[in-house]
Amino acid sequence: MRARGFSLSLIVLAAALIAACSGNGAPAPAAPTQAKAPAPDRAVATKSLEMYHQLLQSKSYELAAPIGQEVVAKYPGSSEAKEVQQTLADTVAKANAITARRRLERLWIYQSGKESGGDQTTASIYSSEPASGERVRLVLRRHSAWGQSAYLFGSGKGFDCERDCALAVRFDDAAVQRMKAHVPETGEPAIFISDDRGFIAKMNKAQKVSIDVLAKGKGKETLVFEVGGYDSDKFATPAKK
Repeated sequence: MRARGFSLSLIVLAAALIAACSGNGAPAPAAPTQAKAPAPDRAVATKSLEMYHQLLQSKSYELAAPIGQEVVAKYPGSSEAKEVQQTLADTVAKANAITARRRLERLWIYQSGKESGGDQTTASIYSSEPASGERVRLVLRRHSAWGQSAYLFGSGKGFDCERDCALAVRFDDAAVQRMKAHVPETGEPAIFISDDRGFIAKMNKAQKVSIDVLAKGKGKETLVFEVGGYDSDKFATPAKK
Protein backbone atom coordinates (compact mmCIF):
# COMPACT_ATOMS: atom_id res chain seq x y z
CA MET A 1 0.00 0.00 0.00
CA ARG A 2 2.85 2.32 0.78
CA ALA A 3 4.55 1.53 -2.57
CA ARG A 4 1.29 2.18 -4.45
CA GLY A 5 0.78 5.45 -2.62
CA PHE A 6 4.30 6.51 -3.36
CA SER A 7 3.86 5.77 -7.11
CA LEU A 8 0.65 7.79 -7.22
CA SER A 9 2.34 10.71 -5.50
CA LEU A 10 5.19 10.52 -8.01
CA ILE A 11 2.80 10.60 -10.97
CA VAL A 12 0.99 13.60 -9.53
CA LEU A 13 4.30 15.41 -8.95
CA ALA A 14 5.52 14.62 -12.48
CA ALA A 15 2.28 15.87 -13.96
CA ALA A 16 2.61 19.05 -11.95
CA LEU A 17 6.16 19.55 -13.19
CA ILE A 18 5.16 18.97 -16.81
CA ALA A 19 2.30 21.41 -16.46
CA ALA A 20 4.60 23.96 -14.89
CA CYS A 21 7.16 23.57 -17.68
CA SER A 22 4.49 23.77 -20.34
CA GLY A 23 3.15 26.92 -18.75
CA ASN A 24 6.57 28.58 -18.70
CA GLY A 25 7.32 27.74 -22.34
CA ALA A 26 3.92 28.33 -23.92
CA PRO A 27 3.65 31.46 -26.04
CA ALA A 28 -0.12 31.73 -25.62
CA PRO A 29 -0.15 33.90 -22.44
CA ALA A 30 2.09 36.49 -24.15
CA ALA A 31 -0.22 36.79 -27.15
CA PRO A 32 -2.58 39.41 -25.66
CA THR A 33 0.40 41.65 -24.72
CA GLN A 34 1.92 41.32 -28.22
CA ALA A 35 -1.41 42.17 -29.82
CA LYS A 36 -1.78 45.38 -27.78
CA ALA A 37 1.82 46.63 -28.18
CA PRO A 38 1.55 47.95 -31.78
CA ALA A 39 -1.62 49.94 -31.03
CA PRO A 40 0.18 53.22 -30.18
CA ASP A 41 2.44 52.77 -33.24
CA ARG A 42 -0.57 52.38 -35.52
CA ALA A 43 -1.88 55.66 -34.17
CA VAL A 44 1.41 57.28 -35.12
CA ALA A 45 1.27 55.61 -38.53
CA THR A 46 -2.22 56.98 -39.13
CA LYS A 47 -1.13 60.47 -38.12
CA SER A 48 1.93 60.25 -40.37
CA LEU A 49 -0.29 59.15 -43.26
CA GLU A 50 -2.53 62.16 -42.75
CA MET A 51 0.49 64.48 -42.71
CA TYR A 52 1.84 62.80 -45.84
CA HIS A 53 -1.40 63.50 -47.72
CA GLN A 54 -1.52 67.11 -46.47
CA LEU A 55 2.02 67.74 -47.74
CA LEU A 56 1.15 66.21 -51.10
CA GLN A 57 -1.84 68.52 -51.41
CA SER A 58 0.40 71.53 -50.77
CA LYS A 59 2.98 70.11 -53.23
CA SER A 60 5.65 70.01 -50.51
CA TYR A 61 7.14 66.86 -52.02
CA GLU A 62 10.56 67.28 -50.43
CA LEU A 63 8.88 67.17 -46.98
CA ALA A 64 6.38 64.44 -47.85
CA ALA A 65 8.94 61.98 -49.23
CA PRO A 66 10.84 61.20 -45.98
CA ILE A 67 7.56 60.85 -44.04
CA GLY A 68 6.22 58.41 -46.61
CA GLN A 69 9.47 56.43 -46.60
CA GLU A 70 9.34 56.21 -42.81
CA VAL A 71 5.78 54.86 -42.83
CA VAL A 72 6.73 52.13 -45.33
CA ALA A 73 9.89 51.20 -43.42
CA LYS A 74 8.37 51.15 -39.92
CA TYR A 75 4.97 49.64 -40.71
CA PRO A 76 5.49 47.19 -43.60
CA GLY A 77 2.33 45.41 -44.67
CA SER A 78 0.06 47.85 -42.85
CA SER A 79 -2.83 49.57 -44.60
CA GLU A 80 -1.02 52.89 -44.08
CA ALA A 81 2.13 51.61 -45.79
CA LYS A 82 0.13 50.17 -48.70
CA GLU A 83 -1.64 53.49 -49.21
CA VAL A 84 1.63 55.45 -49.15
CA GLN A 85 3.25 53.07 -51.65
CA GLN A 86 0.68 54.02 -54.28
CA THR A 87 2.24 57.51 -54.63
CA LEU A 88 5.65 57.23 -52.95
CA ALA A 89 7.75 56.65 -56.09
CA ASP A 90 6.28 59.74 -57.77
CA THR A 91 6.70 61.78 -54.57
CA VAL A 92 10.38 60.82 -54.21
CA ALA A 93 11.06 61.64 -57.87
CA LYS A 94 9.49 65.09 -57.50
CA ALA A 95 11.37 65.69 -54.22
CA ASN A 96 14.69 64.81 -55.88
CA ALA A 97 13.91 67.16 -58.77
CA ILE A 98 13.19 70.01 -56.35
CA THR A 99 16.44 69.35 -54.45
CA ALA A 100 18.42 69.30 -57.69
CA ARG A 101 16.77 72.49 -58.89
CA ARG A 102 17.55 74.35 -55.68
CA ARG A 103 21.18 73.25 -55.84
CA LEU A 104 21.47 74.70 -59.35
CA GLU A 105 19.73 77.92 -58.32
CA ARG A 106 22.24 78.45 -55.51
CA LEU A 107 25.13 78.33 -57.98
CA TRP A 108 24.08 81.68 -59.46
CA ILE A 109 24.96 85.07 -57.94
CA TYR A 110 22.89 88.14 -58.82
CA GLN A 111 24.12 91.65 -58.07
CA SER A 112 23.08 95.19 -58.87
CA GLY A 113 24.56 98.59 -58.14
CA LYS A 114 26.57 101.50 -59.47
CA GLU A 115 29.55 100.92 -61.74
CA SER A 116 31.60 103.59 -63.55
CA GLY A 117 28.87 106.18 -63.25
CA GLY A 118 26.08 103.89 -64.44
CA ASP A 119 23.61 101.33 -63.12
CA GLN A 120 24.66 97.71 -63.54
CA THR A 121 23.16 94.26 -62.94
CA THR A 122 25.09 91.00 -63.21
CA ALA A 123 24.36 87.28 -63.08
CA SER A 124 27.39 85.07 -62.62
CA ILE A 125 28.26 81.43 -62.04
CA TYR A 126 31.56 79.62 -61.42
CA SER A 127 32.74 76.73 -63.56
CA SER A 128 32.20 73.27 -62.02
CA GLU A 129 34.78 71.62 -64.31
CA PRO A 130 37.65 71.21 -64.35
CA ALA A 131 37.30 70.42 -60.65
CA SER A 132 40.89 71.32 -59.80
CA GLY A 133 42.80 74.50 -60.48
CA GLU A 134 41.52 77.98 -61.21
CA ARG A 135 37.77 78.41 -61.37
CA VAL A 136 36.42 80.72 -64.06
CA ARG A 137 33.25 82.80 -63.87
CA LEU A 138 30.67 83.09 -66.61
CA VAL A 139 29.31 86.62 -66.26
CA LEU A 140 26.19 88.15 -67.79
CA ARG A 141 26.23 91.93 -67.44
CA ARG A 142 23.83 94.75 -68.25
CA HIS A 143 25.04 98.31 -67.86
CA SER A 144 22.97 101.44 -68.42
CA ALA A 145 25.71 102.92 -70.63
CA TRP A 146 27.60 99.91 -72.03
CA GLY A 147 24.66 97.65 -72.80
CA GLN A 148 24.68 93.87 -72.43
CA SER A 149 27.71 91.56 -72.30
CA ALA A 150 28.46 87.88 -71.77
CA TYR A 151 32.02 86.95 -70.90
CA LEU A 152 34.36 84.62 -69.04
CA PHE A 153 36.46 86.05 -66.24
CA GLY A 154 39.34 84.26 -64.53
CA SER A 155 41.78 85.11 -61.77
CA GLY A 156 44.88 84.01 -63.63
CA LYS A 157 46.65 85.34 -66.70
CA GLY A 158 43.59 85.39 -68.89
CA PHE A 159 42.93 83.80 -72.26
CA ASP A 160 44.69 83.50 -75.60
CA CYS A 161 42.72 84.36 -78.70
CA GLU A 162 43.72 83.52 -82.27
CA ARG A 163 43.29 85.85 -85.24
CA ASP A 164 39.77 84.59 -86.02
CA CYS A 165 38.93 84.32 -82.36
CA ALA A 166 36.05 81.96 -81.62
CA LEU A 167 34.99 79.75 -78.75
CA ALA A 168 33.72 76.19 -79.17
CA VAL A 169 30.46 76.16 -77.19
CA ARG A 170 28.16 73.21 -76.51
CA PHE A 171 24.69 73.60 -74.98
CA ASP A 172 23.83 70.34 -73.21
CA ASP A 173 24.57 67.51 -75.68
CA ALA A 174 23.92 69.50 -78.86
CA ALA A 175 26.54 69.89 -81.56
CA VAL A 176 29.44 72.25 -80.89
CA GLN A 177 28.92 75.83 -82.09
CA ARG A 178 31.71 78.26 -82.79
CA MET A 179 30.87 81.64 -81.35
CA LYS A 180 32.96 84.71 -82.14
CA ALA A 181 34.80 86.23 -79.19
CA HIS A 182 37.41 88.84 -78.29
CA VAL A 183 39.69 89.69 -75.39
CA PRO A 184 39.53 93.18 -73.85
CA GLU A 185 42.25 95.63 -74.89
CA THR A 186 42.55 96.78 -71.28
CA GLY A 187 44.20 93.49 -70.31
CA GLU A 188 41.71 91.98 -67.86
CA PRO A 189 41.77 88.15 -67.61
CA ALA A 190 38.53 87.91 -69.59
CA ILE A 191 37.15 86.91 -72.97
CA PHE A 192 33.88 88.31 -74.36
CA ILE A 193 31.34 86.43 -76.46
CA SER A 194 30.37 88.72 -79.32
CA ASP A 195 26.81 87.41 -79.79
CA ASP A 196 25.78 87.90 -76.17
CA ARG A 197 22.08 87.91 -77.02
CA GLY A 198 22.23 84.60 -78.91
CA PHE A 199 24.38 83.01 -76.21
CA ILE A 200 22.05 84.01 -73.37
CA ALA A 201 18.95 82.85 -75.28
CA LYS A 202 20.42 79.38 -75.83
CA MET A 203 21.88 79.17 -72.35
CA ASN A 204 18.46 79.97 -70.87
CA LYS A 205 17.12 76.70 -72.34
CA ALA A 206 20.08 74.54 -71.31
CA GLN A 207 21.11 72.70 -68.18
CA LYS A 208 24.82 72.73 -68.94
CA VAL A 209 27.17 74.81 -71.09
CA SER A 210 30.64 73.60 -72.07
CA ILE A 211 33.18 76.08 -73.49
CA ASP A 212 36.63 75.29 -74.88
CA VAL A 213 39.18 78.00 -74.10
CA LEU A 214 42.91 78.61 -74.46
CA ALA A 215 44.10 79.69 -71.02
CA LYS A 216 47.40 81.54 -70.95
CA GLY A 217 50.13 79.32 -69.57
CA LYS A 218 47.82 76.28 -69.51
CA GLY A 219 46.68 75.60 -73.04
CA LYS A 220 43.31 74.22 -74.06
CA GLU A 221 40.76 73.27 -71.45
CA THR A 222 37.01 72.74 -71.33
CA LEU A 223 35.04 74.80 -68.85
CA VAL A 224 31.67 73.41 -67.75
CA PHE A 225 28.93 75.55 -66.22
CA GLU A 226 25.78 74.03 -64.65
CA VAL A 227 23.44 76.80 -65.76
CA GLY A 228 20.07 75.06 -65.22
CA GLY A 229 19.17 77.22 -62.21
CA TYR A 230 19.40 80.53 -64.08
CA ASP A 231 16.51 82.92 -63.31
CA SER A 232 16.14 85.56 -66.02
CA ASP A 233 13.79 87.59 -63.81
CA LYS A 234 16.70 88.30 -61.46
CA PHE A 235 18.85 89.62 -64.29
CA ALA A 236 17.07 92.93 -64.78
CA THR A 237 17.82 95.56 -67.39
CA PRO A 238 18.84 98.89 -65.77
CA ALA A 239 17.31 102.10 -67.14
CA LYS A 240 19.39 103.83 -69.76
CA LYS A 241 20.92 107.16 -68.86
